[in-house]
Amino acid sequence: MPGFIENNDSQKRQYIDAESVFDELRRVRKEATQTRGGMIWREIKGRTYLIRTSPKGTHKSLGPKSDETQRIYASFTERKAQIAQRLAAIEATFDEQRRLNRALRVGRVPTVVIDVLNALDAAGLAEHFMVVGTHSLYAYESACGVRFTPSAMATRDIDLLFDTRKRLAFFSRMRESDASFVGLLKKADKTFERLEDRKETVRNATGFEVDVIRRTAKDGDPHPMRLSDDEDDVWAVQASTGDSILNAPRVSQMVVATNGAMAIMHTMAPPDFARIKRKLAEYPTRDPLKRSKDRLQAELVEELIATHMPQYAAN
Repeated sequence: MPGFIENNDSQKRQYIDAESVFDELRRVRKEATQTRGGMIWREIKGRTYLIRTSPKGTHKSLGPKSDETQRIYASFTERKAQIAQRLAAIEATFDEQRRLNRALRVGRVPTVVIDVLNALDAAGLAEHFMVVGTHSLYAYESACGVRFTPSAMATRDIDLLFDTRKRLAFFSRMRESDASFVGLLKKADKTFERLEDRKETVRNATGFEVDVIRRTAKDGDPHPMRLSDDEDDVWAVQASTGDSILNAPRVSQMVVATNGAMAIMHTMAPPDFARIKRKLAEYPTRDPLKRSKDRLQAELVEELIATHMPQYAAN
């Protein structure tokens, strides 16, 4: 008997439709960021200049009024209006797809996980993290239109692997936005707080935890490593499997929450997940309960590869 069940045809069709709409929404939102702020005409010392304004309130002159700057202004305002109209339309369609996801029970990812992934994406930081561990299974089952056995999925925490190879860009972005990692997570759930005795862990009021791990320090990685200048922020803890995960191929998959909300999950390719889980199961110091779950998850993913993922079968 397989360790997963197939979604019904209605659920599979709905997932495909929702994924298409979500992909377009993300594309249009990205395009909209290029027209954030505005353009205004301002008189300075008797001459009229075209000024580009940013959402942060900064101003930049694009030159005195001329045929060229008038064309720039007209093109910008027209494009901004078109994008705003398209964004409003796709957001309405997206909301409809979210309701259909919920009605047809397409998703089963905990809502807090979707909110965390979307908070990182909105901050432009999703590329710096990979979901590892049990929650990766949601990406694999979503890609195949199946559901793993509940015994393999039970967990009250999500592990995020921080990519220290991109740390300079990450810290630059954090300083630019004057944000902390805990602050970003609070946008997903305001009850998130860092634990004092486990500084790599953030926990919300329901007991759900976000753990941040990293590879063992190498190639100039700072150690220890806090994710921002905020003294109360998260410290990424070293993991022996971190380097293997970072070197594994990366996959991105839309996942759906129980309430129909959607997010993109970045994780490792299925064969690497199974390989690393089997390796963990052999660690003599591994908790026996976690060891048996490691083996179960490895077996389930290997079975899914054999039956639904021929592109990975030779790996």
